[in-house]
Amino acid sequence: MKLCFGDIVVVNQDQIGVVVKSWAGTSGNNYDVYVRLDNKISNFKESDVERYKVRHKYLSEEELEWQSSAVNS
Repeated sequence: MKLCFGDIVVVNQDQIGVVVKSWAGTSGNNYDVYVRLDNKISNFKESDVERYKVRHKYLSEEELEWQSSAVNS
């Protein structure tokens, strides 16, 4: 697993969340993530979650670029 409890993550391309539970399964890893903007916990596949590199409720266009550069460099 690449993430654990309390890690701040990006989901749905521009929303910020916090990992509240990690699931290791036969079909891959999943995470229950509290998404701040939605104010609820949702489940995501590992491929749909990125570690968060900046700090806000949602990412601006500039921050999306920084996030992409940090992940892809």
